[in-house]
Amino acid sequence: MQFPLKTILIDDEPLALSRLRRLLEKHSGSFEIVSEAKNGAEGLIEINKHDPDVIFLDIEMPLLNGFEMLSKLSKMPLVVFSTAYDQYAIRAFEENSVDYLLKPVENERLLKTIDKIRNITKAADAGAANPYSENLLRLLEEMKPKKEIFSLSVKSGDRILLVPLTDITHFEAEEKYVFLNTLDGQKYLLNYTLTSLEEKLPKHYLRVSRAAIVNTHHIKEIQKHFNGKYVMNMRDRKSSQVTSGSTYNDAIRHLLDN
Repeated sequence: MQFPLKTILIDDEPLALSRLRRLLEKHSGSFEIVSEAKNGAEGLIEINKHDPDVIFLDIEMPLLNGFEMLSKLSKMPLVVFSTAYDQYAIRAFEENSVDYLLKPVENERLLKTIDKIRNITKAADAGAANPYSENLLRLLEEMKPKKEIFSLSVKSGDRILLVPLTDITHFEAEEKYVFLNTLDGQKYLLNYTLTSLEEKLPKHYLRVSRAAIVNTHHIKEIQKHFNGKYVMNMRDRKSSQVTSGSTYNDAIRHLLDN
């Protein structure tokens, strides 16, 4: 990247937009403002038109919010979030944006952002990969709402049964196969891997080992086991026991602390 960086400002608040513009104009050696937009839909058009190096992006906007707009980009510029809401700022920071600015933006804080952007561009010019764009794309994908499921289909002879998630106590992998276990002690073969189930199931289903996922609503008792492992006694008719894997113990300890 070459300085000054092509820059687009996207904010639905005119006063915030003009303040940010004035501050950035003081740093014309770092930023060249090529366009502005007052909502995510306009921002999308301007980004596709100008191919900016960096965007300063508000989050809460009409038509498309900042996250929704980013999810529609085919090429990710450097992103600096600006927001009046601290919870959004924290979320943006955690999601590996280049930086975040709390409104009203102050020049001293902006100077830190400029230093960070310069360090990123220097590293990129030296051949280092820029982790921010890739991380942000990945995290935006993870943020997409998942389709809620309420049952899983299983084959039983010539029939296909729909087993409610509320009736499922745990899933177990045995060699190349994955089985679903129910409260009434039934066991059914599934056409899913445990990894794909992890992505589909609600949060109260917990991966406790490489070979097992349990429904935490149906854990009757948790006992300590050898080598720091745990044994979960389930509420099914067979009083099944599921042993945790040592690499999954943090998740179980977190469950015990709640």
